[in-house]
Amino acid sequence: MTRHGKNCTAGAVYTYHEKKKDTAASGYGTQLIRLGKDAIKDFDCCCLSLQPCQDPVVTPDGYMYDKKAILEYILHQKTEIAKKMKAYEKQKQAQKSNSQLESKSEERERVERFKTNENTIVSKPINPFTSGQKKGSAKGPTDSSSAESSIASSSATSSKNLPSFWIPSLTPEAKPTLLKKPSKAVLCPMSGRSIKMNELIPVHFTPLDPSLDRVALLTRQDRYVCAVTKDVLGNSVPCAVLRPSGAVVTQECVEKLIKKDMIDPVTGDKLTDKDIIPLQRGGTGFSASGIELRAKEARPVMQV
Repeated sequence: MTRHGKNCTAGAVYTYHEKKKDTAASGYGTQLIRLGKDAIKDFDCCCLSLQPCQDPVVTPDGYMYDKKAILEYILHQKTEIAKKMKAYEKQKQAQKSNSQLESKSEERERVERFKTNENTIVSKPINPFTSGQKKGSAKGPTDSSSAESSIASSSATSSKNLPSFWIPSLTPEAKPTLLKKPSKAVLCPMSGRSIKMNELIPVHFTPLDPSLDRVALLTRQDRYVCAVTKDVLGNSVPCAVLRPSGAVVTQECVEKLIKKDMIDPVTGDKLTDKDIIPLQRGGTGFSASGIELRAKEARPVMQV
């Protein structure tokens, strides 16, 4: 822990700075930190690889991916779903076979019970002069023996039902966990909604300097501009993607120019509200950027 008397000039108050310093050094408690601009990906980077996209595509929710990365992700998820479905079908078949065996054993027990009941039926005539005496004379010992036998049987059944860690035959066993039927839908890693290959929209950025190659373009801070107004794009500029052409324009251009006629300025196609997809952008260094930039790490809690 920090030296409270020396660091706080012998103050009587345990300051917030000291508390944060001790929390970070102890390894206990939930730790919160606000991410800076350097920890946030750029608006033109893939959400999976965190690298600038070579062949960018965008989902209907506005999350951008590299086409190669998102297709590999979808194929990987489909193989995982197929494995889970195979395990679920195997478990279902095992449950079906077990239920058939149990039904057969119940039928067998019912037949054996019927046989024993039929064999105990007495067909001999009963003498009315001697049956009462036999019953009266044998009442005491038979009652005591039946009581003892019932107690012994109850104790035997209770001993069988109760588990024990010291007797191998009574050691409790852990039953296998039941698998739930997996969903066949592939979920987006960012939004958590269903994603399909045919729903991915190609994106076409307008470079700031068309004469530069891709390597020289990626080394620059300002790489792309709006397809209509030629404004420089960045994390601090709200952008949107037009579905018919895949062009990236600023949100200001959408509000002031495109929404008046609802026509794609690149291809001339008629637009609807679903054809204008707001692009999910990264954060900036300002606190009022409107994006949640807090990282939270849950660590063990020290019990007093």
